[in-house]
Amino acid sequence: MSEKSFRGSIVALVTPLADGEVDYAALEKLVDWHVAQGTHGLVPVGTTGESPTLTHEEHEKVVAVTVAVAAGRIPVMAGAGSNATAEAIRFVRHAESVGADAALVVTPYYNKPSQEGLHAHFKAVAEATSLPIYIYNIPGRSVVDMSVATMARLSKISNIVGVKDATANLERVAQQRLACGEDFVQLSGEDGTALGAMAMGSLGCISVTANVAPALCAQFQEACLSGDYATALTLQDRLMPLHEAMFAYPSPAPAKYALANMGLLGNELRLPLVPVTDEVAARVDAALAHAGV
Repeated sequence: MSEKSFRGSIVALVTPLADGEVDYAALEKLVDWHVAQGTHGLVPVGTTGESPTLTHEEHEKVVAVTVAVAAGRIPVMAGAGSNATAEAIRFVRHAESVGADAALVVTPYYNKPSQEGLHAHFKAVAEATSLPIYIYNIPGRSVVDMSVATMARLSKISNIVGVKDATANLERVAQQRLACGEDFVQLSGEDGTALGAMAMGSLGCISVTANVAPALCAQFQEACLSGDYATALTLQDRLMPLHEAMFAYPSPAPAKYALANMGLLGNELRLPLVPVTDEVAARVDAALAHAGV
């Protein structure tokens, strides 16, 4: 599939766990459920997929299972980032080998590279694969922010095709559109500001909330893409408390709590993440009720 396939509601998929191991049967069920609910794309093993605590072997199997079960019904953008360039190349090459449609590569975290280092990292990853590459810019987690100028340089590499922008800075959408061109695919990485991002030129959202309200998130995105912002605003009002509740405790704990109550997986995370408190659980329940989920 082309990079243009990544539009609309793209779920940052949680990784089901049971008794300390990845629950691949539950993962298969989740993928089928998202297809049935109208989700437009899948991103396995991003931050929401607890990639920091998965082994490399688990990471790669989650991608392979997701691709196999999706079976071309909706596209898969494999989480493939690392703060070590060689590891990112390994993950991207694996994603390509199992048939993923694109790779999501995060700005290297913790070691805080310079803008020149960011350019060199993404250039090396892109040259190691023929997959379309999406930059994942999330300074709140990686503590490094890719500048618009660096992104513009990278956009000239043929298979660096877009960005998941989780800066929550709506000016960036306009700035990146001018710097990188209209064909550079911008995807929001922040549910709460996705409406504004869509109005300014984004083509979709890689969403945490879509884990628990996939049909509503898909409807919201379809309204935005068709220019029906009145409908989109009504849906945003329904979804906003849920967007906030998904981050009332370290993610993906709130999403896993809700999905466990829906019977889709167990409410299990890997340390250092722990399940939500009773107070946060009540907030998630209230937000789901407000959304009509």
